[in-house]
Amino acid sequence: IRDEESGYNKNLFCIPKHYEEDLERVFIPHGLILDRTERLARDIMQDMGSNHIVALCVLKGGYKFFADLLDHIKALNQNGDKSVPITVDFVRIKSYC
Repeated sequence: IRDEESGYNKNLFCIPKHYEEDLERVFIPHGLILDRTERLARDIMQDMGSNHIVALCVLKGGYKFFADLLDHIKALNQNGDKSVPITVDFVRIKSYC
């Protein structure tokens, strides 16, 4: 996102009541995030070829993105020409500093 990007008016989205006062604009719509996540899954499958995929999730903040990404990878794995083994693991980081 460029610095001069103004985002989208929050009135174009269904914002939960408890967030309405805290938000001014929406910079990245949820649908765009889902689309980019699916594209990332396709890129991963293409780049990995037939190699084993080891997926590592950093808890707690990355779980939802990780789950969505894995769902797309699994769908591509089931519906594609080849099936690639996938191993999933999780790590927890004590501090982000």
